[in-house]
Formats: sequence, structure tokens, C-alpha cells
Amino acid sequence: MLRGNYTARIDVKGRLKVPTEFRRLIDEKHGKDFYITSLTGDCVRIYPLPEWESIEQRLSLLPSMDPARRKFLDRTNYFGQQATMDGQGRLLIHPLLRKSAEVLGDVAVLGYLTYLEVWELDKFKARLLADPYTEEDEAAIARLGI
Repeated sequence: MLRGNYTARIDVKGRLKVPTEFRRLIDEKHGKDFYITSLTGDCVRIYPLPEWESIEQRLSLLPSMDPARRKFLDRTNYFGQQATMDGQGRLLIHPLLRKSAEVLGDVAVLGYLTYLEVWELDKFKARLLADPYTEEDEAAIARLGI
């Protein structure tokens, strides 16, 4: 499972050096191929390719003209590209997504169990403040026995 938050850098060429802690887990379980995308353009989502293919398989069960499927694919295809991690543990974030998410220099790389999210640090802090953890959230998680 991918968990935690690590600061990393995106260089001027748009390459993210994947934090070692995440890279080790991904290498062991998934290999070096990824699908890099976003739903909103506010952040970068990095899926190990097998995880993304699992999502595609589930989406294929919906009718091709299902509005939710179309919206999801419109966004993830617009922002998305497949990438391979280089020998130094870097992934290229394509310019469209890099610009939209405003990621360059130091970024937060967070583990979301099966994928990573990359955020511009101040934007993520603002997101946390704007969307606080509520009693309703706590109740929903408690229903899972957590």
C-alpha cells in the first residue's frame, strides 16, 4: 500500500523524482510503467499501470455512452499520458498537466493506497483548510470499523 507524504522535486524538464519509499513498493509490486493523469487538473495522479488497467476493466462494464463513464474518461484522457520510470526513478509529467496543477520545484507526493497524488504544497494546504474533516466524515469511516 502506498501511504504517507514525502516532499519531492519536479525539475525544469518536468520530471518528478519519485520518493524512494514509494519507488521501492511500486518496483516490487508493479514495475516501471504508469498512467499519469488528473480528474480536475488541480493535482497529478500517478497510477501504476496495472492499477490503471484495473480501473479501465471496471469502466468497460458500463455502456460506452454512460455519462459518468464519458466524463471520467474525458478528463483522465485529456490530462493523461502513459509514462515509464527512468533508471534514476523519475517520471515525466507532461506540460499540460504540469501547468494546470502548477507543479514545479518542491511538491507533496501523497500515497492513496493504490496510487500517488502530487500537489503544489500551498495548494494542498489550502485544500485541507477549505475542506475540513467533519463529524459526518468520522461517522462514515467509523461504519468501516476504523
